[in-house]
Amino acid sequence: MPIKKLRPVTKGARNISRQDFSDITSMEPEKSLVTIKKQFAGRTGGKITVRHQGGGHKKYLREVDFIRRRFGIPATVKTIEYDPNRGARVSLLAYKDGVKSYILQPDGLKVGDVVVSSQTEAEISVGNRLPLEKIPVGTPVHSVELVPGKGGQLGHGAGARIEFMAVEGQWAVLKLPSGEMRRVPKSCMATIGTVSNPDWHLIRWGKAGRMRHRGIKPTVRGKVMNPVDHPHGGGEGKHPIGMKYAKTKWGKHALGVKTRRANLASDKLIIQRRKGKKL
Repeated sequence: MPIKKLRPVTKGARNISRQDFSDITSMEPEKSLVTIKKQFAGRTGGKITVRHQGGGHKKYLREVDFIRRRFGIPATVKTIEYDPNRGARVSLLAYKDGVKSYILQPDGLKVGDVVVSSQTEAEISVGNRLPLEKIPVGTPVHSVELVPGKGGQLGHGAGARIEFMAVEGQWAVLKLPSGEMRRVPKSCMATIGTVSNPDWHLIRWGKAGRMRHRGIKPTVRGKVMNPVDHPHGGGEGKHPIGMKYAKTKWGKHALGVKTRRANLASDKLIIQRRKGKKL
């Protein structure tokens, strides 16, 4: 997907770029696979748990099939569609027995192509879904399961590519887009190929109005607040935060803090943490 830079005919259009939707083949989603996305505005039980969320355009959820249990039944790609809830495109599959479902669009898959999900053998081609033990080492994959039968959990973002590094006994070794290397059971299913729309991260949103349209509200820096509102607040002009380390609004460490819970059962499956992190 190429990125189109807008001509700055107005002040608001300066330094703005947007997606080129030339890869989209249908503007109308499959009605049977669409539900309205409920707005929570970052609130849980009425209390704000995630700040800077609210408003935005009304969204419709596409029911994406991350499991693909219809083993051995060929499916034809009918459309490539825009999904307002993710950066990647989605493909509408029509199975030979008449069932329809959405999947994440793998990069390079075209309308009319036939894909299949199998637990035994299938062609090693983009869009097919197989257990890791049936996929050649070195093949790029996405939508990988962590637990067999649970459905794809790894590699869903636009342009995501998971490197299948090796098979060690009952485990498959994967290198994730974050740089983390970890083991998963080799019986876990994975889809062959890279997720579509790899240029998504190059979009320059340009102005606050486009972010509000996405449901993202402005974020005010702590150092421009008053001391009563933030530990970084106070002072005159361009001043430093005046402390050894950055703090959150509630006085806790803000940068370089481990967010992963301690003593998780999956710790032993991580060979190397993501970039800049230690075990």
